[in-house]
Amino acid sequence: MKIESKSFEHEGMIPAKYSCDGDDINPHLSWSDAPDETRSFALSCVDPDAPGGDFIHWLIYNIPADVSEVKEGAGIPGGLEVKNHFGRKQYGGPCPPSGVHRYYFTVYALDTMITDELTMGDFRQKVGEHTIAKAVLLGRYIRR
Repeated sequence: MKIESKSFEHEGMIPAKYSCDGDDINPHLSWSDAPDETRSFALSCVDPDAPGGDFIHWLIYNIPADVSEVKEGAGIPGGLEVKNHFGRKQYGGPCPPSGVHRYYFTVYALDTMITDELTMGDFRQKVGEHTIAKAVLLGRYIRR
């Protein structure tokens, strides 16, 4: 399985447009080569370099299996968003206090649609139980 973006390259710098210093909109993402058994997708954006540990910027699940792209600044039709560490059920862009931080955009192919309403606390467990493949795109950001 693969994930890529027209907005930034893997291991590249995320443009300010997608951060709190810009428009704070989600970047373009697309994925391919999911297993035939995929019934839905989930998506996360996590900053492991935050002072308190993993900072959740974006969590979505129950993305329909026929969806393979998120357009720049757009939501995902049919996907359910989970409240992030900004307290919002939507994308929250990079906004690190200092230094370069890494942002992992991960797409998960799941073997089911998840019937429970998920919170940040149980997203990782529930998605992990049903993941049959995943792909990661790494972006970096530093405030200027």
